[in-house]
Amino acid sequence: MAKIYYQYMTQAGYDAIEQQISALKQQRPAKVARLKAARALGDLSENTEYSTAKRELRHLDSRLRYLNKQLQYAKIMTPTDTKTVEIGTTVTITYLDDAEEVTYTMVGHQEADLAEHKLSYASPLGSAILHQPTDTICTIVAPAGTYQVKINHISL
Repeated sequence: MAKIYYQYMTQAGYDAIEQQISALKQQRPAKVARLKAARALGDLSENTEYSTAKRELRHLDSRLRYLNKQLQYAKIMTPTDTKTVEIGTTVTITYLDDAEEVTYTMVGHQEADLAEHKLSYASPLGSAILHQPTDTICTIVAPAGTYQVKINHISL
């Protein structure tokens, strides 16, 4: 029996994928109509409108399949307490090399966005602080080098 690997994510991440699927499904009829109209123009071997419409529809269908797989294997993580860093918790850390304090929300890797301070649990920093309690000093081994952070505060 094959082992199932889940895509861990927050409820917000799951909802965002559902919204993307809904938006793509709304675009699909227009793409199909465009393909039919381009096909009606005649010779398909030299019809760039047909080739473009076909490629766009293939891309949309591929994206829908990918997003549906994300939901099929999704496991929504709900944090249970503020004793340790979990997916869905908000954590404030201090980088010990320059004393910079930053607050991140731990999320699934498909939700990660550092501009919005959403940190993937699978990133070097995220995996180092995951399941760690407050006041822990963690050493992060990243491609750019090794550094340390201190976990200051954990909240839901």
